[in-house]
Amino acid sequence: MNTSEAKLVLETALLCANQPLSLAELRKLFVDELDADTIRSILDELKEDWRDRGLELVNVAAGWRFQSRPSMRVYLERLNPERPPKYSRAVLETLAIIAYKQPVTRGDIEEIRGVTVSSNVIRTLEDRNWIEVIGHRDAPGRPALFGTTRQFLSDLGLSALDELPPLETAEAAEALAELALESPSTDNGSMEESESAADSASEQENTRTTSQS
Repeated sequence: MNTSEAKLVLETALLCANQPLSLAELRKLFVDELDADTIRSILDELKEDWRDRGLELVNVAAGWRFQSRPSMRVYLERLNPERPPKYSRAVLETLAIIAYKQPVTRGDIEEIRGVTVSSNVIRTLEDRNWIEVIGHRDAPGRPALFGTTRQFLSDLGLSALDELPPLETAEAAEALAELALESPSTDNGSMEESESAADSASEQENTRTTSQS
């Protein structure tokens, strides 16, 4: 198979895929006839071929995928004007702490935020496949250590944690804001309210405990 044929196969597979494809998965297209370096070189050529189009080929943590360029978003949103419910402040703050301070325990998060972390907040992030338990701290009770997932990086369009923008920058805030708009629409608008209520209850409980002490 020549390079042009291989490029066509890769392009077709990536355009039809509903999730990123790793190099190992892409090699299966050719029954390992092409090695990883050759496929990577063809992908770079394909990426250049699409440089001036509305779609772009990117390499994220989970693999390679085609995605619309940011400049196209304003037009694509007109096809679905109903915005999905946003994640609450508690969810995004917890996610930011895990992303930038990982590995962290629930206690670490509570110490940084100053309030109790609702179980609903952790469950929301786990259900979205943005965080996972990556170990346990060698301490009484062996609390779980949380870290971000490859899916989290892929949803941000990143391939590695060191590509995260510095925390105290506008880029970091914008990245989390983008995730806030990607909440599944099947929640019927109740997600933000329920999480906010849980967070508020946690803050009130924390205040009462502090006052009593």
